[in-house]
Amino acid sequence: MADSSLRVAVVGAGHLGRHHARLLARIEGTTLAAVVDTQLDRATAAAEPSGARALADYRELFGQVDAVTVAAPTELHHQIALPFLERGISVLVEKPITRTLQEAEALIVAARASGATLAAGHTERYNPAVAAVMPLVATPRFIEVHRLGAFPDRSLDIDVVFDLMIHDLDIILAMVKSEVSAIEAVGVPVLTDKFDIANARLRFASGCIANVTASRISREKVRKIRFFQQDAYISIDYAEQEVEGYRLNRREGQRPEIQGGKLPVAREEPLKRELEDFVRAVRDRRRPLVTGEDGLRALKLAQAIAEKMETV
Repeated sequence: MADSSLRVAVVGAGHLGRHHARLLARIEGTTLAAVVDTQLDRATAAAEPSGARALADYRELFGQVDAVTVAAPTELHHQIALPFLERGISVLVEKPITRTLQEAEALIVAARASGATLAAGHTERYNPAVAAVMPLVATPRFIEVHRLGAFPDRSLDIDVVFDLMIHDLDIILAMVKSEVSAIEAVGVPVLTDKFDIANARLRFASGCIANVTASRISREKVRKIRFFQQDAYISIDYAEQEVEGYRLNRREGQRPEIQGGKLPVAREEPLKRELEDFVRAVRDRRRPLVTGEDGLRALKLAQAIAEKMETV
Protein backbone atom coordinates (compact mmCIF):
# COMPACT_ATOMS: atom_id res chain seq x y z
CA MET A 1 0.00 0.00 0.00
CA ALA A 2 2.92 2.35 0.67
CA ASP A 3 3.74 2.48 -3.06
CA SER A 4 0.20 2.83 -4.39
CA SER A 5 -2.69 5.21 -4.03
CA LEU A 6 -5.09 4.55 -1.15
CA ARG A 7 -8.59 3.99 -2.51
CA VAL A 8 -11.12 5.74 -0.28
CA ALA A 9 -14.88 6.19 -0.55
CA VAL A 10 -17.39 8.37 1.28
CA VAL A 11 -20.71 6.91 2.43
CA GLY A 12 -23.26 9.65 2.98
CA ALA A 13 -23.28 12.77 0.79
CA GLY A 14 -25.14 15.16 3.05
CA HIS A 15 -23.70 18.38 4.49
CA LEU A 16 -20.64 16.74 6.08
CA GLY A 17 -20.16 13.99 3.51
CA ARG A 18 -19.74 16.55 0.73
CA HIS A 19 -16.82 18.05 2.63
CA HIS A 20 -15.31 14.59 3.16
CA ALA A 21 -15.38 14.06 -0.60
CA ARG A 22 -13.92 17.49 -1.35
CA LEU A 23 -10.99 17.04 1.02
CA LEU A 24 -10.23 13.37 0.37
CA ALA A 25 -9.93 14.12 -3.36
CA ARG A 26 -7.09 16.54 -2.56
CA ILE A 27 -5.00 14.37 -0.22
CA GLU A 28 -1.78 13.27 -1.87
CA GLY A 29 -1.50 9.52 -2.33
CA THR A 30 -5.26 9.07 -2.04
CA THR A 31 -7.85 8.36 -4.72
CA LEU A 32 -11.48 9.22 -4.04
CA ALA A 33 -12.95 6.10 -5.62
CA ALA A 34 -16.65 6.74 -4.98
CA VAL A 35 -19.31 8.70 -3.12
CA VAL A 36 -22.36 6.78 -1.95
CA ASP A 37 -25.79 8.07 -1.02
CA THR A 38 -29.28 6.59 -1.28
CA GLN A 39 -30.16 9.84 -3.06
CA LEU A 40 -28.05 9.30 -6.17
CA ASP A 41 -28.25 12.95 -7.22
CA ARG A 42 -26.49 13.97 -4.00
CA ALA A 43 -23.79 11.34 -4.53
CA THR A 44 -23.32 12.56 -8.10
CA ALA A 45 -22.97 16.21 -7.06
CA ALA A 46 -20.29 15.32 -4.50
CA ALA A 47 -18.44 12.90 -6.79
CA GLU A 48 -18.37 14.88 -10.06
CA PRO A 49 -15.65 17.46 -9.20
CA SER A 50 -13.07 14.68 -8.69
CA GLY A 51 -14.36 12.23 -11.26
CA ALA A 52 -15.26 9.67 -8.62
CA ARG A 53 -18.08 7.17 -9.11
CA ALA A 54 -21.51 7.93 -7.69
CA LEU A 55 -23.31 4.97 -6.13
CA ALA A 56 -26.57 4.39 -4.31
CA ASP A 57 -25.54 1.19 -2.48
CA TYR A 58 -22.46 1.05 -0.23
CA ARG A 59 -22.24 -2.73 -0.68
CA GLU A 60 -20.93 -2.15 -4.19
CA LEU A 61 -17.70 -0.93 -2.56
CA PHE A 62 -16.78 -4.31 -1.05
CA GLY A 63 -13.47 -5.39 -2.55
CA GLN A 64 -13.11 -2.07 -4.39
CA VAL A 65 -11.66 0.22 -1.71
CA ASP A 66 -9.06 0.25 1.07
CA ALA A 67 -10.96 2.59 3.40
CA VAL A 68 -14.26 4.43 3.79
CA THR A 69 -15.55 7.37 5.77
CA VAL A 70 -19.11 7.12 7.06
CA ALA A 71 -21.06 10.38 7.21
CA ALA A 72 -24.53 8.86 7.10
CA PRO A 73 -27.18 9.37 9.84
CA THR A 74 -26.12 8.01 13.24
CA GLU A 75 -28.70 5.23 13.22
CA LEU A 76 -26.97 3.73 10.16
CA HIS A 77 -23.35 3.91 11.38
CA HIS A 78 -23.19 0.36 12.75
CA GLN A 79 -25.03 -1.19 9.81
CA ILE A 80 -22.70 0.46 7.28
CA ALA A 81 -19.35 0.29 9.09
CA LEU A 82 -19.47 -3.30 10.40
CA PRO A 83 -19.28 -5.21 7.08
CA PHE A 84 -16.34 -3.07 5.93
CA LEU A 85 -14.41 -3.71 9.14
CA GLU A 86 -15.17 -7.44 8.95
CA ARG A 87 -13.59 -7.44 5.47
CA GLY A 88 -10.45 -5.64 6.71
CA ILE A 89 -11.46 -2.31 5.17
CA SER A 90 -10.58 0.64 7.43
CA VAL A 91 -13.36 2.98 8.53
CA LEU A 92 -13.68 6.49 9.92
CA VAL A 93 -17.14 6.95 11.46
CA GLU A 94 -18.45 10.42 12.16
CA LYS A 95 -19.56 11.27 15.68
CA PRO A 96 -21.39 9.94 17.54
CA ILE A 97 -19.68 6.69 16.58
CA THR A 98 -22.93 4.69 16.79
CA ARG A 99 -26.40 4.86 18.29
CA THR A 100 -25.71 2.45 21.17
CA LEU A 101 -22.75 1.28 23.23
CA GLN A 102 -23.27 -2.30 22.05
CA GLU A 103 -23.00 -1.19 18.42
CA ALA A 104 -19.77 0.73 19.12
CA GLU A 105 -18.29 -2.26 20.93
CA ALA A 106 -19.15 -4.48 17.96
CA LEU A 107 -17.23 -2.17 15.61
CA ILE A 108 -14.21 -2.20 17.89
CA VAL A 109 -14.24 -6.00 18.12
CA ALA A 110 -14.53 -6.33 14.32
CA ALA A 111 -11.64 -3.90 13.73
CA ARG A 112 -9.38 -5.77 16.16
CA ALA A 113 -10.23 -9.10 14.57
CA SER A 114 -9.52 -8.02 11.01
CA GLY A 115 -6.68 -5.58 11.70
CA ALA A 116 -8.56 -2.70 10.08
CA THR A 117 -8.21 0.85 11.37
CA LEU A 118 -11.27 2.26 13.16
CA ALA A 119 -11.34 6.03 13.74
CA ALA A 120 -14.04 8.19 15.32
CA GLY A 121 -14.80 11.53 13.69
CA HIS A 122 -14.49 13.89 16.64
CA THR A 123 -13.30 16.73 14.43
CA GLU A 124 -12.77 19.25 17.23
CA ARG A 125 -9.83 17.19 18.51
CA TYR A 126 -8.09 18.18 15.25
CA ASN A 127 -8.73 21.89 15.75
CA PRO A 128 -5.29 23.57 15.72
CA ALA A 129 -6.30 25.59 18.79
CA VAL A 130 -6.98 22.39 20.72
CA ALA A 131 -3.68 20.90 19.56
CA ALA A 132 -1.88 24.03 20.83
CA VAL A 133 -3.51 23.75 24.26
CA MET A 134 -3.12 20.00 24.85
CA PRO A 135 0.46 20.24 26.23
CA LEU A 136 -0.51 23.16 28.50
CA VAL A 137 -3.40 21.54 30.39
CA ALA A 138 -1.85 19.40 33.10
CA THR A 139 -4.12 19.28 36.15
CA PRO A 140 -7.33 21.20 35.42
CA ARG A 141 -9.53 21.92 38.42
CA PHE A 142 -12.45 23.57 36.64
CA ILE A 143 -13.60 23.52 33.01
CA GLU A 144 -16.32 25.75 31.57
CA VAL A 145 -17.82 25.02 28.13
CA HIS A 146 -20.37 26.88 25.99
CA ARG A 147 -21.34 25.46 22.60
CA LEU A 148 -24.32 27.43 21.31
CA GLY A 149 -25.74 27.43 17.80
CA ALA A 150 -28.78 28.38 15.77
CA PHE A 151 -31.52 25.87 15.07
CA PRO A 152 -30.18 23.49 12.38
CA ASP A 153 -31.81 21.79 9.42
CA ARG A 154 -30.04 18.49 10.16
CA SER A 155 -29.14 16.14 13.04
CA LEU A 156 -32.59 16.58 14.55
CA ASP A 157 -32.88 12.81 15.03
CA ILE A 158 -30.62 13.02 18.09
CA ASP A 159 -30.47 15.08 21.30
CA VAL A 160 -28.20 18.11 21.47
CA VAL A 161 -25.95 16.06 23.80
CA PHE A 162 -25.10 13.69 20.93
CA ASP A 163 -25.22 16.38 18.26
CA LEU A 164 -23.13 19.14 19.85
CA MET A 165 -22.07 18.47 23.44
CA ILE A 166 -20.29 15.23 22.54
CA HIS A 167 -17.56 17.28 20.81
CA ASP A 168 -16.62 18.82 24.14
CA LEU A 169 -17.05 15.60 26.08
CA ASP A 170 -14.36 14.05 23.89
CA ILE A 171 -12.03 17.01 24.48
CA ILE A 172 -12.62 16.93 28.25
CA LEU A 173 -11.99 13.19 28.45
CA ALA A 174 -8.74 13.66 26.52
CA MET A 175 -7.62 16.47 28.85
CA VAL A 176 -8.80 15.09 32.22
CA LYS A 177 -7.23 11.69 32.58
CA SER A 178 -9.56 10.61 35.37
CA GLU A 179 -12.86 8.76 35.71
CA VAL A 180 -16.18 10.58 36.01
CA SER A 181 -17.49 10.07 39.55
CA ALA A 182 -20.75 12.06 39.48
CA ILE A 183 -23.10 13.67 36.95
CA GLU A 184 -25.81 16.31 37.30
CA ALA A 185 -27.69 17.19 34.13
CA VAL A 186 -30.77 18.93 32.82
CA GLY A 187 -32.18 19.14 29.31
CA VAL A 188 -35.16 20.89 27.72
CA PRO A 189 -36.97 19.97 24.47
CA VAL A 190 -37.87 23.39 23.07
CA LEU A 191 -38.45 23.11 19.32
CA THR A 192 -38.35 19.34 18.85
CA ASP A 193 -39.25 16.25 20.85
CA LYS A 194 -35.53 15.85 21.61
CA PHE A 195 -33.46 17.87 24.09
CA ASP A 196 -32.49 21.09 22.29
CA ILE A 197 -30.59 22.67 25.18
CA ALA A 198 -28.66 20.83 27.89
CA ASN A 199 -26.31 21.45 30.77
CA ALA A 200 -24.16 18.88 32.53
CA ARG A 201 -21.98 19.22 35.61
CA LEU A 202 -19.34 16.50 35.71
CA ARG A 203 -17.24 15.63 38.72
CA PHE A 204 -14.08 13.60 38.17
CA ALA A 205 -12.26 11.37 40.64
CA SER A 206 -9.33 13.81 40.43
CA GLY A 207 -11.56 16.54 41.87
CA CYS A 208 -11.94 18.41 38.58
CA ILE A 209 -15.37 19.84 37.80
CA ALA A 210 -16.60 20.44 34.24
CA ASN A 211 -19.66 22.58 33.54
CA VAL A 212 -20.83 21.95 29.97
CA THR A 213 -23.65 23.75 28.14
CA ALA A 214 -24.86 22.95 24.64
CA SER A 215 -27.73 24.57 22.76
CA ARG A 216 -29.03 24.49 19.19
CA ILE A 217 -31.63 27.22 19.78
CA SER A 218 -29.36 30.18 20.45
CA ARG A 219 -29.45 33.44 18.50
CA GLU A 220 -25.68 33.70 18.72
CA LYS A 221 -23.00 31.18 17.85
CA VAL A 222 -20.50 30.45 20.62
CA ARG A 223 -17.93 27.63 20.73
CA LYS A 224 -15.61 28.17 23.68
CA ILE A 225 -13.93 26.10 26.37
CA ARG A 226 -11.97 27.42 29.35
CA PHE A 227 -9.55 25.57 31.62
CA PHE A 228 -8.58 26.67 35.12
CA GLN A 229 -5.68 25.06 36.93
CA GLN A 230 -3.32 26.18 39.67
CA ASP A 231 -1.69 29.46 38.68
CA ALA A 232 -3.04 29.24 35.13
CA TYR A 233 -6.06 30.01 32.91
CA ILE A 234 -6.39 28.87 29.29
CA SER A 235 -9.22 29.70 26.88
CA ILE A 236 -10.02 28.27 23.44
CA ASP A 237 -12.30 29.82 20.85
CA TYR A 238 -12.92 26.81 18.60
CA ALA A 239 -14.52 28.78 15.76
CA GLU A 240 -11.83 31.48 15.57
CA GLN A 241 -9.06 28.98 16.35
CA GLU A 242 -7.73 31.37 18.97
CA VAL A 243 -6.07 30.60 22.31
CA GLU A 244 -5.43 32.84 25.29
CA GLY A 245 -3.28 31.71 28.17
CA TYR A 246 -2.35 33.39 31.45
CA ARG A 247 -0.25 32.18 34.32
CA LEU A 248 0.85 33.52 37.68
CA ASN A 249 4.60 33.91 37.86
CA ARG A 250 5.63 33.70 41.51
CA ARG A 251 8.89 35.57 42.24
CA GLU A 252 10.67 35.21 45.54
CA GLY A 253 10.59 38.43 47.51
CA GLN A 254 8.39 40.16 44.92
CA ARG A 255 4.73 40.45 44.10
CA PRO A 256 3.44 37.68 41.80
CA GLU A 257 3.11 38.74 38.17
CA ILE A 258 0.44 37.71 35.66
CA GLN A 259 1.92 36.82 32.29
CA GLY A 260 0.30 35.75 29.04
CA GLY A 261 -2.00 36.72 26.24
CA LYS A 262 -2.85 35.24 22.86
CA LEU A 263 -0.84 32.19 21.90
CA PRO A 264 0.25 31.43 18.31
CA VAL A 265 -2.01 29.03 16.41
CA ALA A 266 -1.46 27.90 12.80
CA ARG A 267 -4.99 28.00 11.39
CA GLU A 268 -6.12 25.00 9.34
CA GLU A 269 -9.40 23.23 8.56
CA PRO A 270 -9.93 20.63 11.34
CA LEU A 271 -11.74 18.18 9.04
CA LYS A 272 -8.79 18.27 6.64
CA ARG A 273 -6.45 17.39 9.50
CA GLU A 274 -8.78 14.61 10.64
CA LEU A 275 -8.95 12.98 7.20
CA GLU A 276 -5.20 13.30 6.65
CA ASP A 277 -4.59 11.61 10.01
CA PHE A 278 -6.98 8.80 9.09
CA VAL A 279 -5.28 8.24 5.74
CA ARG A 280 -1.82 8.19 7.37
CA ALA A 281 -3.04 5.81 10.08
CA VAL A 282 -4.33 3.38 7.43
CA ARG A 283 -1.19 3.60 5.30
CA ASP A 284 1.25 3.37 8.23
CA ARG A 285 -0.83 0.83 10.16
CA ARG A 286 -0.85 2.97 13.30
CA ARG A 287 -3.51 4.25 15.69
CA PRO A 288 -5.37 7.39 14.59
CA LEU A 289 -5.46 10.34 16.97
CA VAL A 290 -9.11 9.59 17.83
CA THR A 291 -9.73 5.86 17.98
CA GLY A 292 -12.90 3.80 18.05
CA GLU A 293 -12.30 3.34 21.78
CA ASP A 294 -12.26 7.15 22.18
CA GLY A 295 -15.55 7.32 20.32
CA LEU A 296 -17.00 4.71 22.67
CA ARG A 297 -15.85 6.64 25.77
CA ALA A 298 -17.45 9.87 24.54
CA LEU A 299 -20.66 8.03 23.64
CA LYS A 300 -20.76 6.33 27.04
CA LEU A 301 -20.50 9.68 28.84
CA ALA A 302 -23.07 11.27 26.53
CA GLN A 303 -25.50 8.45 27.24
CA ALA A 304 -24.95 8.77 31.00
CA ILE A 305 -25.76 12.49 30.73
CA ALA A 306 -28.85 11.82 28.63
CA GLU A 307 -30.08 9.26 31.15
CA LYS A 308 -29.66 11.78 33.97
CA MET A 309 -31.71 14.33 32.03
CA GLU A 310 -34.48 11.81 31.48
CA THR A 311 -34.85 11.28 35.22
CA VAL A 312 -34.90 14.96 36.23
